[in-house]
Amino acid sequence: MPVHYLYLFLAIAAETVGTTALQASQQFTRAGPSVLVVAAYALSFYFMSFALKAMPVGIVYAIWSGLGIVFIAALGFVIFGQRLDLPAVLGMGLIIAGILVIHLFSATSGH
Repeated sequence: MPVHYLYLFLAIAAETVGTTALQASQQFTRAGPSVLVVAAYALSFYFMSFALKAMPVGIVYAIWSGLGIVFIAALGFVIFGQRLDLPAVLGMGLIIAGILVIHLFSATSGH
């Protein structure tokens, strides 16, 4: 696996942690989760900057935000008991399909 994909995965993981902490911060009224939000997003953008050395910004952002949406929805279900209806699940399936199309068929994805 090319190293820029590792950086992108780390950026997605950090963004997922940050957004989960954002929910837990209760509108920044809890100090611990609030600090984690800022640190995780900073780390996410730091790792994303390395992925951008080898991949176009549009591709990086599409994968980062798309997988982030899916991971956040999964964590929202597991941690906060947030349920999704069928249209939301189907929409996320389309997001994953779009990421696969970019990765498997696009010459601009950096692989």
